[in-house]
Amino acid sequence: MQNIIVTGGLGFIGSNLIELLLHKKFKIINIDKVTYSSNFYNTRGYLKNANYKFIKCSLNDRAKLTKIIFKYKPICIFNLAAETHVDRSIDSPESFINSNILGVFNILEIFKKYSKINMNTRLVHISTDEVYGDILKGRSNENFPYKPSSPYAASKAASDHLVSSYVRTYKIPAIITNCSNNYGPKQHPEKLIPKLIYNILNNKSLPIYGSGKNSREWIFVKDHCEALFKVFKNGKIGEFYNIGSNKNLNNLEICEVLIKIAKKTVAIGSNVKIEFVKDRPGHDIRYALDSKKIMKKLNWKTNVKFEEGLKKTFLWYLNNENYYKSISKKDIVRRLGTK
Repeated sequence: MQNIIVTGGLGFIGSNLIELLLHKKFKIINIDKVTYSSNFYNTRGYLKNANYKFIKCSLNDRAKLTKIIFKYKPICIFNLAAETHVDRSIDSPESFINSNILGVFNILEIFKKYSKINMNTRLVHISTDEVYGDILKGRSNENFPYKPSSPYAASKAASDHLVSSYVRTYKIPAIITNCSNNYGPKQHPEKLIPKLIYNILNNKSLPIYGSGKNSREWIFVKDHCEALFKVFKNGKIGEFYNIGSNKNLNNLEICEVLIKIAKKTVAIGSNVKIEFVKDRPGHDIRYALDSKKIMKKLNWKTNVKFEEGLKKTFLWYLNNENYYKSISKKDIVRRLGTK
């Protein structure tokens, strides 16, 4: 049985990816440094699986990380370990530099040596559409210039450039993916959709930044994970792959669809109303990916339609009330990024 390492596997996308990889009969080593956004609730479904192992380790602990990689000899490393919250990066950018840039540098230095000995391995570095910045018209393909607006996006852009440079200079077998906004089960409620669901279930107002017209492309997390598996199996070394649904909605539309879904499922409290709040500094207006490359080259496509996925997401949070209880309340309700 082949080993795969997933970094950041206690997080949202990482824990969903591990579930998929276990189903496909790989042995998974989950490396996570355990921060506020890590959650052992996310892995409870496979915690006792003999093919799953968790190791607490920061990407900045090069000595420990080296031992893990050389011991388990993974056929692939999926790097999802990252600080990802834009608002938090506005308040505290230093942790984003440490995790998203210096942490990736550590992985690359280790992987440079490891891949020379284990030439059939590969590194899949997971990034974001936010590196492209505002896309006011059309959709950004893999050749678009990077124009990040937030410290978070800038740190991810830097990590992408680092990985790409190591491919060219040191010939490491690595691939970079840039994905649109994910939604689905297990996402931390600092993000829009689980925050809105929490407020609906707790009879609170629904905060929307600015005018609510900021547009994002939304993809169900399990579709993203299937795309990552395709990249691992058939992606070309050194290539970038955009992963998106081609489905854009603004924050106001998201809110309205969620309310409609909730009304069919639960009794809505009188305080559940849209509330426009002060906008985020440097808030990008629109992200939109051109994902034709992965669709054509790797024969991938999304399977979950937005309203279907949003309904699944709402029902998951409704049926997993202990998930919210496993998170510090201040990390759910506190507003960040107003500087």
